[in-house]
Amino acid sequence: MKPTPFPARFSVSQKFFFDAAHTLRREVEIETEGSLRVHGHTYYAEVTVSGQPDPYTGMVVDLGWVRLHIDKLRPQLDHRLLDEVPGLGPATLENLCSFIWRSLAPALPGISQVRVWRDSVGDGCTLTHL
Repeated sequence: MKPTPFPARFSVSQKFFFDAAHTLRREVEIETEGSLRVHGHTYYAEVTVSGQPDPYTGMVVDLGWVRLHIDKLRPQLDHRLLDEVPGLGPATLENLCSFIWRSLAPALPGISQVRVWRDSVGDGCTLTHL
């Protein structure tokens, strides 16, 4: 029996983490000295895919598929000097969100949000599809 479609969109997400080092040049004289030295963080990221569930599988996207593509992306960031990651730019949370989105979008066309945060310092950034 075919399930009845819902009038709203569903969002499913997958979280992952990576440890990486970076430097950061700042325009304002805040935390400048520490930012210029190589330092590292444990970053957490969450990728969200939104849409209507497939009428036969009941899934917006198979989370195994999402994990497969995250597993291909993660080595580009994990235990790396982010300053040297091609296509990332300065290692800001905003650029990390954009990099993750661009890397996963070809395989996950329903991507609707990428969130990156660092629990240790309480910083975070969310990139959302408008």
